[in-house]
Amino acid sequence: MEVMCRNITELRGLEPAATDEEIEAAARQYVRKVSGVTRPSGANVDAFDTAVAEVTATTQRLLAGLQPRRQPPKTVPPLRRPEVRARLSRT
Repeated sequence: MEVMCRNITELRGLEPAATDEEIEAAARQYVRKVSGVTRPSGANVDAFDTAVAEVTATTQRLLAGLQPRRQPPKTVPPLRRPEVRARLSRT
């Protein structure tokens, strides 16, 4: 599932905790921004997917190792927004 968001939102301190899907979506957005590639061509798909997997794993380790937040993040991750979920269910 591909989700495009304009900004990467904070995942630390979410209640309930960030899901694997939310972490992977943030990783995918990061790789898109850094690479300048929204949809990789056949020649780049392996490198793109490997980068997403590595950033996802690193983000999961980071979130697991950080101390809890006192307050939840100010923004709601895209996958928790009803309008985004509705749009994804139509595709």
